[in-house]
Amino acid sequence: MATSLAYPVGDLLLLTLVIGVFALTGWRPGAVWGLLGVGLAGLALADILFLWLDTRGAYAEGSLLDALWPASALAMGFAAWRPPARQTTIRLEGRRVHVAPAAFALIALAVLALGQFNPIHTLAVVLAIAALVVVIARMSLAFSQNLQLLDAANVQAHTDALTGLANRRALMADLQDEVDHGKGRAVVLLFDLNGFKSYNDAFGHPAGDALLARLAGRLRNAVGESGRTYRLGGDEFCAFVRHSAGDPRRVAASAIAALAQRGEAFDVSTSCGQVTMPDEARDVAGILGLADRRLYDDKGNSRKRPDIRGSRDVLLKVLDEREPELRGHLLGVARAVGERLGVTGSAMDELVRSAELHDVGKLALPDSLLDAPRALDELERQLINQHTIIGERILAAAPALVPVAKTVRSTHERWDGTGYPDGLASTGIPLAARIIFVCDAYDAMTSDRPYRTATSREEALAELRRCAGSQFDPSVVEVFADVNADAARAHVPALRGAART
Repeated sequence: MATSLAYPVGDLLLLTLVIGVFALTGWRPGAVWGLLGVGLAGLALADILFLWLDTRGAYAEGSLLDALWPASALAMGFAAWRPPARQTTIRLEGRRVHVAPAAFALIALAVLALGQFNPIHTLAVVLAIAALVVVIARMSLAFSQNLQLLDAANVQAHTDALTGLANRRALMADLQDEVDHGKGRAVVLLFDLNGFKSYNDAFGHPAGDALLARLAGRLRNAVGESGRTYRLGGDEFCAFVRHSAGDPRRVAASAIAALAQRGEAFDVSTSCGQVTMPDEARDVAGILGLADRRLYDDKGNSRKRPDIRGSRDVLLKVLDEREPELRGHLLGVARAVGERLGVTGSAMDELVRSAELHDVGKLALPDSLLDAPRALDELERQLINQHTIIGERILAAAPALVPVAKTVRSTHERWDGTGYPDGLASTGIPLAARIIFVCDAYDAMTSDRPYRTATSREEALAELRRCAGSQFDPSVVEVFADVNADAARAHVPALRGAART
C-alpha cells in the first residue's frame, strides 16, 4: 500500500514543478514543456486510479487504465525528441513572484483555521506554521529588494547618465532645501561651454560625449569637497559651494580652468554666472534666473569676432603651395553669377568663401590620383568623391567657417538627386553649392587634363545646357551662360582667366 501511494505522490510533485514552469513562462510553455505536462498528468491520473481500484480490490489487468502508462511515457518521449527551443530568459518579477507565497500562506491559514473546529494532526499544524514562517521570510526579502531598487531608482533619477554628476532635478532639490532650511551663505556657479557645438559638429557626437565626460570629471575634482557639481543638460554645468567649505572665488577660478580644453583644431572654454544666496536671491527661480542672466552677460563680453580671414588665408596658402591651379579659380565667375541671382550680404560672403575653398578636401588625396594620366576606375572615383566630405571636416575645424563647410559638402550634389554625398535634389541643395557646381564643371571641361584636351567654350556651354534639369540647376546654367557671353563680348579670353583677375 505504501509503495502504491508513493507513485501518485511523486507524480503530483513532478506535476507541480511543471505547472510552476507554466506559470513562470506566462502560461506559454511551448511544445516541449506542454508534452511533459501531458505525460506527467497522465501518469498521475493512472497511478491515482490504480491506487483507488487496488484498495477496493477492483483492479483488473488489460483494462483501459493500463494504456495510460505507455501513452504518458510516449508523450514524454516526444518531448525529448523535439528539437531544442530557443533559449529564453525568465525574469522573476511582477505578480508571479508573489503568487506562490500568497497561495501557500492562504493554505497554511486555512489549515490552522480548520484546526480550531476539527482536530488535525500535529504534523499538519507544524507544516502550516513552517509555511507561514517561510512566507514571512520571503516577503521580508522581497521588501528589502524593493527598498534597494527604490534607492537605485532614486540615485538614477538624480544622476546624469553621461557624466555621473548630479542632474538638474538634484540641483532643484538642493536649492529648495537650502531655501527652506538656510544653512548659511552659499554660491551657485552656472557654466556654459563656448565652442562645444563647433567641436561636436567637427568631430562627431561620440567625441563630444567623451569631451563632456572628461570635463565633468575635471570639474568634480576642481570643486572637490567644497561643494557639489551638476550637469544641467547639453553643455551646461553648475556648482553649489558653501562659504564655510571654501573660498568661492578660488573654486570658481578652478572650475573655469577645468571646463576648458584646447587642441590644434578646437578651442573650448566656458562662461560663468555667479549668484550668492541668500544675499542676492532667496528663491529657486530667482537664483537660477539671475545666474542665467549673468552667465549670458559673461558669454557676450567674452565672445570674440571669429577670425574668418585668418582661417581662410591659411587654407588658401596651403592650397597654393600644394596645387596653384586649385586656388580661387572660380571666384570671379561665381561672384558674378551670384549677383545676377540676387545673392547679397552674408550669403554672398559665404558663396565667395566656398568658391575659394571648395577644393580644399583634395589636399588629403594623393597626387597620383589627382594627376592620373587616364580615366579613373570605380574605386579611384569613390576615393575622389570623398573630397567634399574631407573638405567639410577641414573647414568645420574653424568655427567661423562652419557655414562654408556645409556648402562645400554639397558642391557635387545633382539637381535630380543622384549626386554625392547626401543625394540632395532640386532646391534642397544650397544655392551657393549649385552655382559652384556649374562653374566648376565648366572650368573642368575647358581645362586640359592628363588624359584629354580641353573642349571649346561653345561645346562646354552646350554640355551644360544639355545636362540642365538633370545634373545642374537650369536657372543657374542660364545665368552662367549670360555671364559667359558678357565676358566674351568684353574680349576676355576665357572665364577661367577672368576668375583669376
